[in-house]
Amino acid sequence: MDELVVRISHCVENGKINKASPYPNAMKGMEGADELTKQALDAAIGPDAILQACNDGMQRIGERFSRNEVFVPELLMAAKAMHAVMAHLEPFFKSGTVKVKGKFVLGTVAGDLHDIGKNLVRMVVEGNGWEVIDLGVDVKSTKFLDAIKNTPGCIVGLSALLTTTMVNMSKTVQEIKIQFPATKVIVGGAPLTMDAALKMGADGYSHDPQGAVTFLDKISAA
Repeated sequence: MDELVVRISHCVENGKINKASPYPNAMKGMEGADELTKQALDAAIGPDAILQACNDGMQRIGERFSRNEVFVPELLMAAKAMHAVMAHLEPFFKSGTVKVKGKFVLGTVAGDLHDIGKNLVRMVVEGNGWEVIDLGVDVKSTKFLDAIKNTPGCIVGLSALLTTTMVNMSKTVQEIKIQFPATKVIVGGAPLTMDAALKMGADGYSHDPQGAVTFLDKISAA
């Protein structure tokens, strides 16, 4: 693998955005994801290879987060470095040169205004090559259904932090399965378990962002 590609992946994993960024301290003054991506494109390295480097870096930081080796601040910095790469790759996405793995409709269910967990999932999923349609918080079933209708072939993710909104999550899952039985649904959030997810009729459950990526990649590969 090209040295520039390896360095981009390392920058994403460690949250090194650009040369001016003081984080992480061990990489202070070094070129970051921004500069290295530009250099890679100038050197005629394909955008697919650069995207894969970004994906690899986000996967590693996601796995470390799952193992409690790093925490939310480190994950957020990795996401910022990932966005620095994506800013350079955006024209290739628009032209169709680079293909995304699929589309993921995501939202926090009705009655719940918490978005930290949802946002972490969005950032890690995006960093692993998926297009995320983020519906926000307090999302009613009708909004999810409209998004599915307008995004054929999408996979849906429902988030909840409050135990009191589990009923709304269950209702949304059931309505999705009635109107769009082929649509895969994954749920997550502090009050949830795999058993609860299965009882709702969801196809999957994850307690962390990397688990959501694993589920999505498995579905897309099927």
